[in-house]
Amino acid sequence: MRAIRVAEFGGAEQLQLAEDLPELQPGPREVRIAVAASGVNFIDIYHRTGLYPLTLPMTPGVEGAGTVDAVGAEVHGFSPGDRVAWVSVNASYADQALVPADRLIPIPDGVEIKTAAALLLQGMTAHYLVADTFPLVAGQRTLVHAAAGGVGRLLVQLAKQRGAVVYATVSTDDKARMVTELGADAVIRYDQVDVAAEVTSLTDGVGVDVVYDSVGQATLDGSLASLRRRGTLVSYGNASGAITDFSPLRLSQSGSLYLTRPTLADYVVERDELLARAEELFTLVNSGSLDVLVHREYALADAKQAHTDLASRGTVGKLLLVTSG
Repeated sequence: MRAIRVAEFGGAEQLQLAEDLPELQPGPREVRIAVAASGVNFIDIYHRTGLYPLTLPMTPGVEGAGTVDAVGAEVHGFSPGDRVAWVSVNASYADQALVPADRLIPIPDGVEIKTAAALLLQGMTAHYLVADTFPLVAGQRTLVHAAAGGVGRLLVQLAKQRGAVVYATVSTDDKARMVTELGADAVIRYDQVDVAAEVTSLTDGVGVDVVYDSVGQATLDGSLASLRRRGTLVSYGNASGAITDFSPLRLSQSGSLYLTRPTLADYVVERDELLARAEELFTLVNSGSLDVLVHREYALADAKQAHTDLASRGTVGKLLLVTSG
């Protein structure tokens, strides 16, 4: 088998293709997958750099999709040839993966394997953010940072389906057109205007109910200043760097604000919850109500370029490493 291996934490150059590795053997309650595609996500960069350290050497990648190749003992409900996907399971940058059977998600008819690989981590993240972390209801106002990114463009769509008013930040005219077509009520060019001032103007001085912020350190001040009294900042990513040296006093001084830092793993702990989120997303895709955009596909050997492109923040939608089909 082939896999991307990381021997030391560091830059994209640490992503090295290893060939002729031993074939994986599924243990009890494990399933071996012939990987068709794996998603490229910021968490993979955090694993590679050591911000979220894993035991070295390691294979990055936490989501993917493919077909069942072999099943271990005590596995029920899956057979060779089944189309499946997974999320929050390590070592997906490879042409084989071992996945616990209770973490596998059947791909329904009508959904392509590559679409499933592109959807789950970012789609489930967007889903729990609007459904559970801050359950949006009709008429509430939200600010979505990096709205043309993988999670951002799905957040815009899911928030609009809930009847929210969506303000979206982007960096280019092309991205602005994209998120407008997805339903954003106003688009803010963060490279041209002060975001908080623009939000204040759009909301007649009130502010938004919630900010969904995947950027981190660079947008913290603007996000806090964009909130209404007792508003909520949902900080779910560190694209510009992790937030450090933050005093809780800032929350009281800014209007008794709330700050939360959620992660997907805590919203898919139970298998029923994992399957329910996936089912809702797949249903939206099959009905044409959720647009999943794959920005670019890369060969497994080009993982370094995929990480470089993702970190540049010049991409929109999803990046995939494709190993077959």
